[in-house]
Amino acid sequence: MILIPVKNLENAKQRLSPVLNEEERRELARAMCEDVLETVAQWSERPTTAVVTGDSFALSLAKRYEFEIIADDANPGETGAIEMATSVCKRRGAKSTLVIPADIPLVEVWELRRIIDTADGHGTVLVPDAAGRGSNAVWRSPADLFPLRFGNDSFLPHLAAAQATGLRCMVLDLPGIARDVDRPEDLEALAAADGNRRSQELVRSWRLKEREQVFGD
Repeated sequence: MILIPVKNLENAKQRLSPVLNEEERRELARAMCEDVLETVAQWSERPTTAVVTGDSFALSLAKRYEFEIIADDANPGETGAIEMATSVCKRRGAKSTLVIPADIPLVEVWELRRIIDTADGHGTVLVPDAAGRGSNAVWRSPADLFPLRFGNDSFLPHLAAAQATGLRCMVLDLPGIARDVDRPEDLEALAAADGNRRSQELVRSWRLKEREQVFGD
């Protein structure tokens, strides 16, 4: 089962506040979320997919793309949301979970297929972020093989936890999944990357380099 946690988008991406105001951060978070869900929806043979959220915009997208919804009304953060959703998956008899975030707008269907194709039986597949610090995709089988603890430096703890299980653990370098948007410099990389996804067009429309020049004078 694919799990996509989406926290409250109204106050998302606080680390971008040096360059984006509150409305822009919300608009970007929504655009990225839609980019991710649209890409997953294009994967016709995908596993059952659930959006874990209590956010009204994410809920509307999940319904539009006919994904399942795991209600996250408490909004405890990504770690708490996935812990709750994993328990739901276990109760439903899911043999595995693939967790991906809603802020990897350049994700490609072929990358998601690669994870599933690499996942052979029981074990773990990890995809780190571009800096090698965060975890931008985690496949586990059994579904609750080890607890997930997300944050800026989650990759190495997840890798250690996966290896401690004694089961197969694979690490993949997938450029679209690796490219999340958390820091101001990530905005430039998103705008410069090939493609015309909603989030890219949005960031390009802001002309942030010109904005920097104005404020720098």
